[in-house]
Amino acid sequence: MHIKTKAIVLSSLKFQEKSLIVKCFTLSHGLKSYFVRDAFSSRKSNQKIAYFQPLTILEIEAVHKNKGTLENFKEIKIASPFHSIHSDIYKSTIVMFISEILHHSIHEEEENEHLFTFLETALEWLDNHDEIANFHLILMLETTKYLGFYPEISDIEMPFFEMTEGIFTPFHAVNSLTEHETNLFKKLIDLKFDNNQKTFHVIERQIILRILIDYYSFHLSGFKKPKSLDVLKEIFS
Repeated sequence: MHIKTKAIVLSSLKFQEKSLIVKCFTLSHGLKSYFVRDAFSSRKSNQKIAYFQPLTILEIEAVHKNKGTLENFKEIKIASPFHSIHSDIYKSTIVMFISEILHHSIHEEEENEHLFTFLETALEWLDNHDEIANFHLILMLETTKYLGFYPEISDIEMPFFEMTEGIFTPFHAVNSLTEHETNLFKKLIDLKFDNNQKTFHVIERQIILRILIDYYSFHLSGFKKPKSLDVLKEIFS
């Protein structure tokens, strides 16, 4: 099947000496993995590799055999060139972290247009703004809407958040946040990207990040803590 679609790069892995295996979240077919032969062997190899930086948004033409094997690109170009994400250490660290989160969270080979559009819009916002300290926290929470485990907020006035059910409760259970943690989580739920980025101080941000990673772990089978987590903490400490 010949397809033409947008794709967000989630990861790229060097294969043997010259090639790449690239995992993408595509607009039309969800998660797909592609084999890029001789990515490191031509004069244009640097240009090729630049296409596959974390969360780069591409326009691709590809052949999908849909046999559970690696697919092949026919044409690639950058759909939305980033101006600051890959040159700003804070933004590039956030992008590395988010790409790992998505790599371990998106598993379906089926269209999820709403998630794709949300991620594309969020990345364009990141590229065009400088106050970004809470970006990764808001994005992680908002992404749960599209993955199916956004918190049930009808009882948000309750003092404890229970992680496995994703609900606010009047009593503290085994997998509940403390009252202080729950209050921080409630503040995050109210945040949008354009809100004041000084809403949390450093320690609070680290607490919320731990909560979100635990929340993902409860709800996604096989979810792994990102290797870039320590780098993210260091950059934003």
